[in-house]
Amino acid sequence: MADDVNSTIRNPKPSRLVVGISGASGVVYGARVLDALRELGVESHLVVTKAALLTLSQETDLSPDDLMSKADVTYKLGDVGAAIASGSFRTLGMIVAPCSVRTMSEIATGVTSTLLTRAADVVLKERRPLVLMVRETPLHLGHLRTMTALAEMGATIAPPLPAFYARPDSIAEMVDQSVGRALDLFGLDWSAVRRWEGLKTGATRA
Repeated sequence: MADDVNSTIRNPKPSRLVVGISGASGVVYGARVLDALRELGVESHLVVTKAALLTLSQETDLSPDDLMSKADVTYKLGDVGAAIASGSFRTLGMIVAPCSVRTMSEIATGVTSTLLTRAADVVLKERRPLVLMVRETPLHLGHLRTMTALAEMGATIAPPLPAFYARPDSIAEMVDQSVGRALDLFGLDWSAVRRWEGLKTGATRA
């Protein structure tokens, strides 16, 4: 009886993650996040901007239906009454991959105009992890100040940068490494990540 009572009180964390894909270059990051979540058995809740679908057509051979089929649940961009627009809908948090400067800036102001940015705002107010894979370079002072503001609010800025210690043989491996390291921030361990295991035998230290 005590075990039953305790188990109902514990309320394990929900195994679901919100995924936003905005119009920045690098839509493949979002697609691979969805693939990884399916492999990990984590329920994905996807919202995609119109600009992201344009990027999808330019950068990949995937159709919008192909992309949507990778997610467990999909939402229309204007559906501000969706489950992910409420803090009472429990999730592990949200990742925006890739995250455009426009999307980043909208999240930072709290003046949200789409379900994607509203969902991100919800994650911040509920103190859940928000990971933004920002794609832009070079960055001017306004970009940097916006990132600082988001970091102060609790978001994690995680630009998808290559990890050369993993010795990637392809762009696909570089993408997967960045995606896997972003998922690490939610406590999700994807097998595609190549972990640093220290200096190789015989290497010298400076």
